Parts: sequence; structure tokens; C-alpha cells
Amino acid sequence: MLAQDRGALARLISWAENGDERFAAAMSRLHPRVGRAWRTGVTGPPGAGKSTLANELARALRALDRTVGILAVDPSSPFSGGALLGDRIRMEERTLDAGVYIRSMASRGSHGGLARAAVDACDAIDAFGFDEIVVETVGVGQAEYDVVGATDTVLVVLCPGAGDGIQAMKAGILEVADVLVVNKSDQPGADRLASDLEDAVHIRQTNRAARAACTREGPLLRHADGRVEWTPPVVQCSAASATGIDGLVRAIEAHREFLRGDLVAVRREKRLAQVRRVVDERLSERVWERGGHLERARDLLDSGRAPYDVVEALLASILAGSTDARPSEARCR
Repeated sequence: MLAQDRGALARLISWAENGDERFAAAMSRLHPRVGRAWRTGVTGPPGAGKSTLANELARALRALDRTVGILAVDPSSPFSGGALLGDRIRMEERTLDAGVYIRSMASRGSHGGLARAAVDACDAIDAFGFDEIVVETVGVGQAEYDVVGATDTVLVVLCPGAGDGIQAMKAGILEVADVLVVNKSDQPGADRLASDLEDAVHIRQTNRAARAACTREGPLLRHADGRVEWTPPVVQCSAASATGIDGLVRAIEAHREFLRGDLVAVRREKRLAQVRRVVDERLSERVWERGGHLERARDLLDSGRAPYDVVEALLASILAGSTDARPSEARCR
């Protein structure tokens, strides 16, 4: 990794995907190199053109003489567990660029739009020394909030003709987005979609301004007490024809500048969420796969115990460090 060996980077990401203990050991040594890259998430419903947009975004960033790592997450089949990993087909042009690294990754059952190892993969790419990281999510449309914890700037990509105007009115979409992108802007309905999105953002801003005496300055909402809040701008572009991408880059740069003063604190909270997630995963594995508590829970349920009595019994057993999960007579009564 330190010698810029991309084979080592590929192996490190594979360790992260497979839960190999060597990944944690390697990242402990590489941790001082993590945190220099800017991470941009590209999310939105299927068919919005996320892969093509990520490709063009990488091209624009390379024109600024920045190296780019791309992590493209594809959905895994709920039946076979396999994934096509076909996003690289749309990024073929970038594969010839020595300043770009592309890694595909299967979601492996994640319901938040990202693979479980996506943050780890971003850390590896960051430690390798790339200036920018572009993360493309699975794109399920309404529940892909993992990207917020994995990236610094989130682009929510929508396109005309897919009912996205109504979807955008839902609070979750607007709360996830740092920049709202209307892709395929050369198609009918693009202006209407952009107008709907701007209205939705304006309504939320107006409600806040009315409650807190705020003033609007472009994408910034300035509070009376001096606090400044970012609100997502709406950017139109057409990734297929490479138009409007420069405007998108400017919006990302504006968000980067907005976060600059609070970036350390913002990233610390995201790291805290990562630590909690990993602790939850490892505790779950130890409790259910190694601790024998699954069989004990089954036995207690078979004996006629109520589910919440079983929960309390297991928690008492786990917290006491005991393998005896029998509930006390008082608790049963």
C-alpha cells in the first residue's frame, strides 16, 4: 500500500469484504493516512443514471488534476447471493486512466444502499492516497441512508419521467441530499422536476425561517444567532452527453467549503456511528453464533415463556457473563 501497489489495495478491500482479521490489523497501521480524501456519495433510484454520472464526475475531477477512487456497489440477488457488478461497463473509459481506481462491490444483503464493508473500502482507498472518492450506492430510492455515514457530500440523483418529483417531497430524500441532481436534463419533464425539487427545498427552508427568523443566501440558511445551515441546491445535468457536470462539481465544492470549519466534528460523529455498528455486529455474532443463546432462547420459548421474559432472561445471562439463561422465579412470576 505504502509503495502504491494497487494489488495490495485490492487485497485489502477483499479482506474487508470477507471479514478477514488482517484488515483491522493493516488499517491500524494505515490509520494516520485516512481522512485526506473527500468522499462523495451518488445515490438515487435505479435508472437515474448514477453510474454514468459517477463516470463523468470522475472525468471532471481528473481535469482538476485530482486522483479518483470509485466504489460502485451493486445489489446482490436475494436468491443466489450473486451480483452482476456491471457498473464498470459504464466506466470503461475511466479504467484506462492511471489516476482512477474502480472497485465494484456486492451489497451482500445490506438494506441501506451500501455494502457492509463500504466504509472500510473507502478507508483503504483513502489510505492509498487518492484525492477524491466517489461512492455509488445500490439505489433503492427511499431507504439508502448508509451513504450519509460513509461520505462527506451526498448527491441524490433523480430523472424526469419516473415519478421522482413526488418521491422528492418525502422528507427522507431531502434530508439525505446535500445536492439534488436532475440527470437526463435534456429529456421532457426535467425542468418541471427541477422546479418541484426547488419548491420542496424552499418549503422546508420557509418553515425553518418562520420558526427561527432565518434568512436565505443561496444554499445557505442563516439563523439569527449566527448559525449557518446548508440546504441542498438543485443542479441539472445530462451525464450521457457530459453537459452540466461542471456546475455539479461547483456545487460539491461549495458544500466542501461550507463543511470545512466543522469537518472534524462531523467526521467524528460518523466514525462514532461506525464504531457502534461494528460493535453491534460483533456482539450479535458472539451472542447468537458463538454463545449458544439461540438454542437457549428456543428452549425457553418451547417451555412456554413469553418473548419478553425470554429477552430479559437472555440479557441478564449475557450481562452477567453466564451461560445459564434460565429466568428467575421472580421474573417468571
